[in-house]
Amino acid sequence: MGILSGLVVLFGDVLSEAPEWLDLVLYGDDALTSVTGFFFPFHRILRSHILGVLSVIALVIAVYARYSRRLDGAWRSAYVMSAAIALHLNVFVWIAQLFPKVPSLKALAPTQSEPPFQVTQLIVMVIFITLSVFAVEGFRPDLARAT
Repeated sequence: MGILSGLVVLFGDVLSEAPEWLDLVLYGDDALTSVTGFFFPFHRILRSHILGVLSVIALVIAVYARYSRRLDGAWRSAYVMSAAIALHLNVFVWIAQLFPKVPSLKALAPTQSEPPFQVTQLIVMVIFITLSVFAVEGFRPDLARAT
C-alpha cells in the first residue's frame, strides 16, 4: 500500500493534481511499511533496516516541509524530494525482497550482487530521479489544494 499510494502522490505531484489528503495516506502507509520491518526478529542490522531508518527520516522531512513549513520557498522542493526518496527506498527494498522469492529472478541473481539485480536497481533509480525532477518542477501546492 505504501508503494502504491506513494506512486499516486508522486505522479500527482508531477501533474500538480494530488489532493492534500492523499499525502496523509502516503505518510501513514509509508510509515507503517518502514516501521513494521523492525518488529520482525533479527540478529544483526541488515541493509533493509538502514533503508527503513532513512525512509522514516525522509518522511519526517516531508511531513515537516508540508505541515510546519507550509511548503514555503525551498520547502516545496524539500517536500517533493524527501517524499520521493522515501518511496524509492521502499521500492528498493521491495525489489530486493522479490529477487530471492521469485524463482526466475533468483536464478538471475541468487546473491543480489549479479548484474541483473544491479541493473534493475539502477534503472529504477534513474526512473525515480527523473520523476522527482519533474515533480519538483511541476508541483504547485496552490493547484494541488484546489482539487
